[in-house]
Amino acid sequence: MRAHLVLILITIIATTAVLAQQKATDSTRLIWTNGIGMEFRLIQPGNMTVGRMELECPHPPDARDVDEKLRWTEEDFEFCQKLAKHHSRPGFTVTIEEPYFIGKYEVTQGQWQKVMGTNPSFFQSDKIDGESDQLPVENVTWSQAQAFIKKLNSLDSTAEYRLPTEFEWEYAARAGNEQLLSWEETRVRAWIQNTNKGSTRSVGQMKPNAWGLYDMLGNVWEWVADYYNNKTFPDPVPPESGEVHVLRGGSFISDVANANYFYHAGGPGNGYDVGFRIIREVK
Repeated sequence: MRAHLVLILITIIATTAVLAQQKATDSTRLIWTNGIGMEFRLIQPGNMTVGRMELECPHPPDARDVDEKLRWTEEDFEFCQKLAKHHSRPGFTVTIEEPYFIGKYEVTQGQWQKVMGTNPSFFQSDKIDGESDQLPVENVTWSQAQAFIKKLNSLDSTAEYRLPTEFEWEYAARAGNEQLLSWEETRVRAWIQNTNKGSTRSVGQMKPNAWGLYDMLGNVWEWVADYYNNKTFPDPVPPESGEVHVLRGGSFISDVANANYFYHAGGPGNGYDVGFRIIREVK
């Protein structure tokens, strides 16, 4: 009996060591590509401030480089400062404690077709010029995105896939940036209404963020795991239930002011501009 218990203990220790080694290997591999060609980037743990909004009045009443016709009166400037103070928010700190792999690109129509055998997207066939395989899949509900993930998990037993949490999505989208992007930078990173011809675009054509992720802003809105709290910003603790789930990042019909990684929206969106990207767990 004692020998049998020792054998069980050795087996448990060996299995734990193998799993730890696998996780260590995963956490040092920067890029992962699965069997259907989906590429993932490793995101390491860290902190960010979420929901911070610092509003300022454009210029003081005595600004010398402003046309006199455009200068504030003292009374109006004081009123502006009160409003700015009232609507500004300090935000809160979020800690991402575990590493994860996130899709380098939004899930494409070709990848959806390989997994599901169908293509629900609006922008295909006679709606576009050329092939649609590299366009992001869209016109998918949150439940349909979950069905794709479930099927993918059944096809690939070596990995565990899921939607990102809202904070995992934002952390990856920011890539270490604590400030909103300038409008000029947004235009080179995001396929939005200021830059497009009224449809989605093949993934990976715009400038990537600092961590090598494409289309985190624009192209299609992206589903995340969390429920929507009916507010402009997320709460420190996401709601455990709700009527709809969160969309992040804006789409090809968003304008330059609304394609950002600070704010969030609630689904279902317009359908034809809603897609998603997924996470592969670090094992």
